[in-house]
Amino acid sequence: MDLALQNTAERAPWIFVVDDDEPVRDSTRALLEAHGMPVCTYASADALLGEVAIQRGDCLILDNHMPGMTGLELVQTLRSRDIKIPVIMFTGRSDSHLKERAIRAGVLIVLDKPVNEDHLLQAIAIARLSADDIH
Repeated sequence: MDLALQNTAERAPWIFVVDDDEPVRDSTRALLEAHGMPVCTYASADALLGEVAIQRGDCLILDNHMPGMTGLELVQTLRSRDIKIPVIMFTGRSDSHLKERAIRAGVLIVLDKPVNEDHLLQAIAIARLSADDIH
C-alpha cells in the first residue's frame, strides 16, 4: 500500500522499520504483523526519507549501524525537519556514549541486538502512547 495515497488528514497507524540487514527487517516485519501491526520496511535511511507518511506514523524502529547514513544521523535529520515520530533504535555495538547521544538526539528507547521480542513489543507500546501525545 502506498502510504502517500492515504488522506493527509488521517494519521497513518504504521510502524516504519529501517535496517540494512534483510533477515532482521523480515523477522521484525513478521513479528509485528503477527501482532496486527501494519509495517513498512526500508533497507536504508535514504529510502525512508522519501516516505511522506513518516510524519504521521506511530513509531520508527531503526538500526544504528548501517552503511551510508547511520540511524543516529537519520534521527537527527528527521528532527531537523520537525518530524517527531517516536524512535526505537537497535544497536549491535552498544555503549553508554551511543545511548546518551541517541537519547539527546530524540531516540525514545535504545535496544541491544539481539532484540528480545517481548522488549520490542513493550517498547512499541510505549512509543505508540508517545505518538498519541505528538499527534
